[in-house]
Amino acid sequence: MNAKILIVDDSATDRMIISNILSDCELFKACDGIEAMDILIKQDIDLIILDINMPRMNGFQVLKALRDDPVLSKIATIILTNYDETENEIKGLELGAVDYVRKPLNLESLRKRIEVHTNIRQAQKIIESHNIILEETVRERTNELVMTIDITIHALIGLLEVRDIESSNHTKRTQHMILKLSEHLSLKPEYKNILTEDYITELYNTSPLHDIGKVGIPDSILLKPGKLDTDEFEIMKKHTTFGIEALSYNSHVENIPSFIRTAIDVAGTHHERYDGYGYPYGLKGTMIPLAGRLMAIVDVYDALTSKRVYKPAFNHEYALDIIKSESGKQFDPELVSAFMEIEQEIKKISMHFTQNNKEG
Repeated sequence: MNAKILIVDDSATDRMIISNILSDCELFKACDGIEAMDILIKQDIDLIILDINMPRMNGFQVLKALRDDPVLSKIATIILTNYDETENEIKGLELGAVDYVRKPLNLESLRKRIEVHTNIRQAQKIIESHNIILEETVRERTNELVMTIDITIHALIGLLEVRDIESSNHTKRTQHMILKLSEHLSLKPEYKNILTEDYITELYNTSPLHDIGKVGIPDSILLKPGKLDTDEFEIMKKHTTFGIEALSYNSHVENIPSFIRTAIDVAGTHHERYDGYGYPYGLKGTMIPLAGRLMAIVDVYDALTSKRVYKPAFNHEYALDIIKSESGKQFDPELVSAFMEIEQEIKKISMHFTQNNKEG
């Protein structure tokens, strides 16, 4: 056996007997629990052979110390008991020992039990080593995936910013607004289990894609400096379905990543209305995905407070009045209430990115 074994026994005779049958192992010896704990701190021990009845620190105290340490608790421990100490055997096993051997020692039995448990420990170490390698590989692949997603999203947004220059900071503002609103809602009992940390991260990362379908809208409509006529507006409305089609790269693929589903919800339903008169599907109330209902409010707020080719920028208070007037109509009333609770923080986000845009 190629193992490090610690023999803990106050009997020098027993220590010698056990050492003789384990001459092919790297052995460490202690006459009580205190010496044993000192060795365990310094050495990577595979297995402990532990006597129960010892001075200063007995076997039970050692087992308790091992159990309370996340590293030492992994070491297999075989306890030594006398033939009339059945209660000690049970107590030792309850405290974490993996096996017991009775005195006087049956050397052949002891040898076999040690072989079994050292082999198990060696196998556990191999598994732990492989798990560390696997976790690192998964971490690297995850980081690569996150970077790929981030690059892809920013590349797609770049297409919009090249064509729709008036909204160059629109995506940044709405991204931070939806983050702030989601975090605020997550503190409320009814949203605590919905707006999890992972989902909020997805909303933050995918919200810039809400208008990605506009790449399919002609410049003559997208950049028109006046009100769209009926036919033009029907074409403009198609940016929601264009966005869904762009993100639904294969509707037959099972287990589509959740961030893609969230992106589809954001792009496809942020123009649905709470009263059911929105587009593209005419969804009503909570039939509209939460991502779409959240995006609808921050998108409209930013559109109102930003200068566009067809309109001036309205002030914060005017935008709030419009949003409040549409509570229960265009917008989810619960989300409107939450939006109003943090309206000053929303205003700061709007001003921050608008100012940065002017300075740039």
